Amino acid sequence: MSDLVIGADGLPRCAWGGRTPEYIAYHDEEWGKPVRDDDALYEKVSLEAFQSGLSWLTILRKREAFRAGFDRFHIETVAKYGEADIDRLLNDAGIVRNRAKIEAVVSNARAALDLPDGLAALLWSYAPPPRKKRPKSFAEVPALTPESTAMAKDLKKRGFRFVGPTTAYALMQATGMVDDHLAGCHVGAP
Repeated sequence: MSDLVIGADGLPRCAWGGRTPEYIAYHDEEWGKPVRDDDALYEKVSLEAFQSGLSWLTILRKREAFRAGFDRFHIETVAKYGEADIDRLLNDAGIVRNRAKIEAVVSNARAALDLPDGLAALLWSYAPPPRKKRPKSFAEVPALTPESTAMAKDLKKRGFRFVGPTTAYALMQATGMVDDHLAGCHVGAP
């Protein structure tokens, strides 16, 4: 159980979720909780894209700036962004200023608008059946699964960018499609 830590509050949690105040709040209040709103899922897809190659803590610390810069990740608004908006974002020191990622977030909004049943319906169609038991260690947690691979392939086919199988699995973890809190973690424990 070395992958669990006991916090100052006396609660056991996944070790990564006990490292900083930002991680504790994210682990306890968000990670693994079901998200079914299209705009909220679009935000998660977008932040996972920005996280690629960086630490999640960096993204968490910049999340409010991302939300402000991308109009709270309202799909219909971001889908209308043009070159002036991309330039504005490239000059925003509060976010990760990577042109390819910014352009991907804009094009992903446009792709999301083209989904006949919405983003939530598509993403949740790839959620695997719930596990019977939680993993005992992070060695038991995969980096990708057949479902995340299929999700990434479908998203790419529909025009989404920065959505590989590993990113898709991280999205599944973050949005409650899978429960990768470890056995013994207080979050969601029976």
